[in-house]
Amino acid sequence: MKSKANTYTKKEAAMFLTGMFGQNMIYNIISTGLYYYFQNVICLPAVALGWIFALARVWDAVNDPMMGSLVDKTKSKWGKCRPYLIFAPPVVCIITCAAFINGNYAAAKESGNSMMMTLIVAWAAISYVLWGMSYTAGDVPLWGIISRMSECEKDRANLISLSRIVASIGAATVVVSIVALSQGANTAFGEDMNAQKGFIVVGMAMTVFASLLFEFAGLGTKERVPVSGGTKTMKESFALMWQCKPFRRILISGLLRSPIQLMMTVVMTLFSYYYCEGDLTTAFTDIHKLVIVIIVGGGFFAGQFAATLICPALMKKMDIKTMYNLTGLLGIPTALVFVTYLIAPENLAQIGWVAIDGVLLLFAGAGVGAVNVCQSVMISDCIDYEEYHNGYRPDGIFFSGQSFITKFSAGIASIISAYVYNAVGYTDVNIDKMNQALASGSHFAIDYAPYAKAMWFLLTVPPAVGMMLAVIPTLKYEITADSHEKMLAALVERHSKADEQ
Repeated sequence: MKSKANTYTKKEAAMFLTGMFGQNMIYNIISTGLYYYFQNVICLPAVALGWIFALARVWDAVNDPMMGSLVDKTKSKWGKCRPYLIFAPPVVCIITCAAFINGNYAAAKESGNSMMMTLIVAWAAISYVLWGMSYTAGDVPLWGIISRMSECEKDRANLISLSRIVASIGAATVVVSIVALSQGANTAFGEDMNAQKGFIVVGMAMTVFASLLFEFAGLGTKERVPVSGGTKTMKESFALMWQCKPFRRILISGLLRSPIQLMMTVVMTLFSYYYCEGDLTTAFTDIHKLVIVIIVGGGFFAGQFAATLICPALMKKMDIKTMYNLTGLLGIPTALVFVTYLIAPENLAQIGWVAIDGVLLLFAGAGVGAVNVCQSVMISDCIDYEEYHNGYRPDGIFFSGQSFITKFSAGIASIISAYVYNAVGYTDVNIDKMNQALASGSHFAIDYAPYAKAMWFLLTVPPAVGMMLAVIPTLKYEITADSHEKMLAALVERHSKADEQ
């Protein structure tokens, strides 16, 4: 008689997704909001900013698998993932808020205060590294718990798809709002609320709210899949990530796709300056600018939502390896966006070009959304693969690989952007002077064309190349739909027998 797979309830899924929404708000408060704040508000040097983000990600190369190994070793009455989901959000909240409390580098440089300049860069670096460590303590178990909440492949895929949808909504909520609300605070409070104070107030308020939501994932979920195979040492856990062939392919593929993170780090700066002359709040008072933001920015996020929504249905008709590899083709429309800039560098705000870029970014967003869902499902499948073949279930260590891919990608993206920006002079006091000039009536697309070209290039060309290169490692991905179905059925029987003993 076939055993029934254990799975989560609707209430548990709702609580988990609420936590996922809050956690992704926090991620984007840092990846988009803090990056914008460091670059355009307190005006850190471009190369220094790039290396701060990159070196933090190098540390994550060690920190993420360490956290994954720690999760896999954890034994508690709550399970091995939930304890971290309960206690990590408050710590993440405090460190995220602390990252915004810093001095203004441009002001310190203009006054010749070299000591203050050093302290500002040092605080940015230390707070960001500490944030990455605390975030990892919540991120690895958050994704790892999905494979522990259900033994049913369909339910896992559905939860992963919904997770990616709410993650995208969390990102969209922050990407525009943190910059717009911060600039809006300056307008509302006048001279008493400058650009930096606006970011501190809004960033901290959003962080507290997001952290409260993040806490739901730990309080409202339950681990149902039995722990199997004992524990492994840190060294054995690191080795396992490379020894499992299908997981190794996913890891290499994700690293090749690293430049895709540029889309998130560059988009707010580009939108704020190219379309709104440095003041994003004008998009809410000028109907033409609002339409641009909705079509161009909305196109990308609509593509993400659509892809994450339909991926579970497509997985029933198409092998996941095939679907994952086809996403590489969506790098082509991403690159074509840069072609539109080369054709009309000063006129992309015209409605015809807006419509074209909106359609191209719709497909680009679909590629990002599909990759995110497929990658998470494939990692979950690799966990089953490892348990089936070797009797050990590496939920923590394998999902730490996903966290590592995301953060390493952000580090690579920051290095690429740092040197491109530095090459065109978009750095520290030059940004401060540009902000003053734009406030006095200068036009970004015309008067600062090298900056605009650099931003359009970063947003499109490296991500497109990365998407196409990323399919090479997974062309021979070992796990097929049929083989995984057989593995999962065998594991359910194995778990059922273990429960009876």
